[in-house]
Amino acid sequence: MAVLRRFARPLLASKFIRDGYAAVRNPVVPAAGGEAVRGAAGAPSRLPLLPEDPVQLVRLQGAVQLGAGLLLALGRAPRSASAALAVTVVSSALTPYLYRATGDSDTDPDPEAGAAERAELLANVSLLGGLLIAAADTHGKPSLAHRTRRVAGHASGAVTHRAGAVSDRVGGAADTAVKSVTASVDAARKRLS
Repeated sequence: MAVLRRFARPLLASKFIRDGYAAVRNPVVPAAGGEAVRGAAGAPSRLPLLPEDPVQLVRLQGAVQLGAGLLLALGRAPRSASAALAVTVVSSALTPYLYRATGDSDTDPDPEAGAAERAELLANVSLLGGLLIAAADTHGKPSLAHRTRRVAGHASGAVTHRAGAVSDRVGGAADTAVKSVTASVDAARKRLS
């Protein structure tokens, strides 16, 4: 399985490296009509933490794709890189629909363009599935949840063991105290008799 990972990760990352490099060097922003316009201002971003300039937004997404794609291809932090790439796939898959919602609704839909959009959406969904699998891949090692449960189980066992030991000591001390008091009472009874 390790050999498969060495080949599969760079194959999965290759599209993102290429697209990210292209977006950083020459950002293409989709216009409201659906066609791509180089350097044109499209709809403003909807999230306050993201840049308002669409060109900067495309460059930011390209930088994330380039960096995370390289990390995935090299096998460095592959789960985090896959998760970051999955976020960019979702955002790029939704972008045409967001621009359509803000653009002209009077234009007649082109059947060929609609088929191309559906094919691209299906490709993005397929990539998203592969990235989610890569993000969940633990290389045959137990997951973080399993390791956490295991450590918690060991800690619980250690606490139970310590509590038992303390209980035994307290019980032993109590037994000793009871025996001592009983012996003192018996000795006092014998003196009085």
